Amino acid sequence: QVQLVESGGGLVQAGGSLRLSCAASGSITAFSPMGWYRQAPGNEREVVATITSGGSTYYADSVRGRFAVSRDSAKNTVSLQMNSLRPEDTAVYFCNARSRYNSNTFWGQGTQVTVSS
Repeated sequence: QVQLVESGGGLVQAGGSLRLSCAASGSITAFSPMGWYRQAPGNEREVVATITSGGSTYYADSVRGRFAVSRDSAKNTVSLQMNSLRPEDTAVYFCNARSRYNSNTFWGQGTQVTVSS
């Protein structure tokens, strides 16, 4: 079992930046991909960005070019740098980790990101 703890959310004006971090309780080398999802009120949870153990990345069309996902195996963290934020980016952001060896998937508790216009 692994615990994922997100941090870095908050309130920012449109055009601003935030950096989210996800700290894992164990080694992240057992997980691929890892990434970020978000859920706005009344909406389904959607993928934002993912990164494999080999460094391959995926971005949702809505964030490509503005967000950047990274992982640090030495620190057991996954981060999401969010630039040029828009009000429509407002949501609870969740860290996700999928086991490389079985079907287990883990989620963090979520961190709120609010972008004001």
